[in-house]
Amino acid sequence: MALPDEKIHELKQIINSQLSQNDIQRHIRNVLDEVIKTEFEGKEGHISENELMRKLRERGVVDNIMKQMHFDGEMNIPKPVSHFTNKDRQQASAQVKKVNIDPSRRHLYLTIQEGKAFLEHLHTTEVLPGQKVTSYFTLHIHFRSQRFKTKPIPCACEPAFDEGFLLELHKESAGEAGRMADNTSMLSISDPIHIVLIKTDSTGNTSLVASHYFEWRPVLTSPQNKMKVSIELKGTGIESQVPVGILIIQMELFPKPPDPLREEVLRAQLELERHRQADRKRGFLTYTSLWWEEYLQIRDAHKDRIVKIFATDENGNNKPVTSYIKPFRAGRLIETPRQAARFVGLIHHDKPKSLGQDKKEQWTNIHSFLCMNRGDVEDHAALLCSLLLGFGLDAYVCIGTRNKGSLHAWVMTLGTDGLATFWESLNGHRYIHEPLDPDGPPMSKQNRVKYPYKTVDCVFNHRKFYANNQSSNAVEVCRFVLNNESLWKSMSEDAIGSVCGAMIQSSWPPLSPSTLDESFSSNDLEQQLRQLVTEHRRDQGLTSIWEDELSYLLTPALASYETERVTGISAGNEEFQDAVKLSVLEDHNFKGYPIQFTHRNPRKIFSTCLNSAVCNEILNCRGDQVRLGVRVRVFAYPESACATWIMFACKYKSVL
Repeated sequence: MALPDEKIHELKQIINSQLSQNDIQRHIRNVLDEVIKTEFEGKEGHISENELMRKLRERGVVDNIMKQMHFDGEMNIPKPVSHFTNKDRQQASAQVKKVNIDPSRRHLYLTIQEGKAFLEHLHTTEVLPGQKVTSYFTLHIHFRSQRFKTKPIPCACEPAFDEGFLLELHKESAGEAGRMADNTSMLSISDPIHIVLIKTDSTGNTSLVASHYFEWRPVLTSPQNKMKVSIELKGTGIESQVPVGILIIQMELFPKPPDPLREEVLRAQLELERHRQADRKRGFLTYTSLWWEEYLQIRDAHKDRIVKIFATDENGNNKPVTSYIKPFRAGRLIETPRQAARFVGLIHHDKPKSLGQDKKEQWTNIHSFLCMNRGDVEDHAALLCSLLLGFGLDAYVCIGTRNKGSLHAWVMTLGTDGLATFWESLNGHRYIHEPLDPDGPPMSKQNRVKYPYKTVDCVFNHRKFYANNQSSNAVEVCRFVLNNESLWKSMSEDAIGSVCGAMIQSSWPPLSPSTLDESFSSNDLEQQLRQLVTEHRRDQGLTSIWEDELSYLLTPALASYETERVTGISAGNEEFQDAVKLSVLEDHNFKGYPIQFTHRNPRKIFSTCLNSAVCNEILNCRGDQVRLGVRVRVFAYPESACATWIMFACKYKSVL
């Protein structure tokens, strides 16, 4: 079977890289010079290429080259992959993007060969051709500013992972990024490879199975710069010490360095990094202990305030809360702070699982949070704060309570005029804070604050941390003048920087663009909902007559609703109302019911709508000349986030 031009070009680049790296071209020239002098010197006529090739084979040159290039029967030519596989492949026409190997840059080719001992799925039967997959695994890889993921693999005791990813190794500092990384440069790259295993069930719900940080640098000491290792994945949260399975991984460097790194050098480097990290943690812990004692001495009530300095991640690691935040730029995927708030609000809110009454708090690392597309309120607040910092705003995460007294986190931005704006990360709503005078007269119900926050005890971002030092921690009377030590007790920025500085924190993963085809998804879901409504009405002895014109007229309303959620401005609703009035006859009635979801599961959507009395009136409408309409509009956002707007409508003739 003939290879496509793209594969041929890719193969040529790999061969050229190997020839240049191993100095094979000079060796071939020397052999040919010797052959010509000893066997063809003085002979007349042209020496054919085939004859020279035969001489090279006879002298074993070709065999030696193939051995040096490792083109044996067990190894496939690496296929560089730099893409995000679209699980809704039938919905998107985007082609898989590939990146050819650049022979002037060093790469690590990481192959996920197979999975073993996923005992939770020991009794899972093998999926036969044509059989529906009930659940599947997806492996996500993050290394520095690069992200990858595997194709969905059916859950099994030995999941059939078999994919490779090309990770580029280079220094990110100016002047170094374009150079070929040598052993010294690669040794100084302390960023681990973050491997996240996600399980998706038959309803589309995702769960975090494992989050593992993998140290890749031992491959530098391998004689052939090629290594095969087994990684034991452990669970997350309350199961962080329980093994969930094993991954067989192979690593190989391209092009290969001239000489491998000595093992004692690698051990010394890793030990040095561990000591430095331990010293930084020890120093920060000593500082925060003294800082906390000082804070408690100010006022007895401070011991009851929720001053959150450390938080436990999904792997059970206790980390400063400031390390969960970093200025995050979304490129061209998100263009305004309000659009960022809308995006974060569309990520599913889900609390970590607990046993009995033990509701253990868990913060999730940013890569795991994005891969899972769900998390608790602290994860939402940290991501939104990071995105707002990326847009240049003075943003902070606030820790306090809601009106009902439950623990809560939200985001605050401070304007240059000192005005504080609250951002609710779970839904994107914004509230302007105007502090009240605690000694003033009681306010009327109309003038009471509208934000759902009761108390605030600390605010922080990646560089600053403040504990509420005011006599009352009620949000409505709180003053957010953070540089006033009598109002807020600050933490040393140098102390925070020692554990959360730019040179210490690992790179964050870039946002993945949506692979969702909005038009296809909208049409497909709309047809499925029509079918469900028709079956529902048939069960009640009712006929269903769908009017396409009525359905189309609902489109501007859905677009207007999403625009209002993003910008806070209502626009276009007047035209929608005029169009409906013109389409409905004088002696007819119109009813509509809009609703928004963050998923595209038709049965879950229909079940939720049936719980609404207004929607039930439309779906079960009886009367003369009943006409039904439904419109679906899916708005895609980065990662797997989406806003699914639906409107059911009916019009019918009034009967006196």
